[in-house]
Amino acid sequence: MEHKTIGRAWWSSVGLGVLAIALLGSSLDAYGQTAKNNRKVVTREATAVKYSSIKVDGLNIAYREAGDPSNPKIVLLHGFPAASHQYRDLIRSLSDTFHVIAPDYPGFGLSDMPDPATYDYTFDGIAEIVEHFLKLKGFDHYGLYAQDYGGPIGFRIAGRNPKVLDWLIVQNTNAYEVGFTASWDGFRGALWKNRSAESEKPLEGFLTYDAIKGIYLFGAKNTELISPDNWESDFAFMQRPNAVRVNLNLFYDYRKNVELYPVWQEFLRQHQPKTIIFWGQTDIFFTPQGGEAYLKDLPSAEMHRLDAGHFAVEDHLDYISNQMHRFYAEKVANGKKH
Repeated sequence: MEHKTIGRAWWSSVGLGVLAIALLGSSLDAYGQTAKNNRKVVTREATAVKYSSIKVDGLNIAYREAGDPSNPKIVLLHGFPAASHQYRDLIRSLSDTFHVIAPDYPGFGLSDMPDPATYDYTFDGIAEIVEHFLKLKGFDHYGLYAQDYGGPIGFRIAGRNPKVLDWLIVQNTNAYEVGFTASWDGFRGALWKNRSAESEKPLEGFLTYDAIKGIYLFGAKNTELISPDNWESDFAFMQRPNAVRVNLNLFYDYRKNVELYPVWQEFLRQHQPKTIIFWGQTDIFFTPQGGEAYLKDLPSAEMHRLDAGHFAVEDHLDYISNQMHRFYAEKVANGKKH
């Protein structure tokens, strides 16, 4: 199906009945006994989220961390226009079983935002910073939760060193041309072909208050579960000096991610990481077909089609957390080589 427009009317045409059946089929084991039986009894203090920062290649990188360091590790990589705040609830929900960490990228959240006039904001550069950050924090192998920007960053890291990847959690992060909605037309048809003030100007609209709020709410079934703190926080960070320029630079650099799609697809085919996919079916940026495409390269991956938008964890927290616990216990822990 071609995607010519984005809107509520368009999304209704995908057939909510079909989506409901698919979601029901994947949710029957949402609270499976295996996951429950393998979850430890822990204290509130043990699952408390800690907030800190560490110097990485001259930059202060802020992060959230929770869980016993002796537990299996999970890295949560955030998307646009968010920061580690995106995972404020998921990190606590996972910390009974896992040692979890979520960094803010340079230019995002509470991490340093060096002047883009002297610092090159690229996905290559961010991936290098995150890779060095994880080494400094002792995360030498882990489960990778990649959402939106987290995919291009995480796939670069895993591609350089496949041994770091114990398992993969994909949530609305694109690695296939078929995954782009019409929201990308201004990127693909203008900015990436000819960067100029004229081709940048329309894309600044994605950085406004209304747009940031809309990214969270568009396609979400349970909007009352989505905290306004999300867009209020993201927009506040967007008001910092140089924030718009930082994001426009990354918008332009995103074209290099598309060039790497065949490389990442080959990586998935070759290494076959144990993968669970959560895909919001009404994401403003990425189509349902983008999620399904992973199954061509990862035929053993587990797919969960959610009645959700871009940030599915906002209104499907318990479902995603419980499925992650179950999947790890059933598919990863038993066959783990480390």
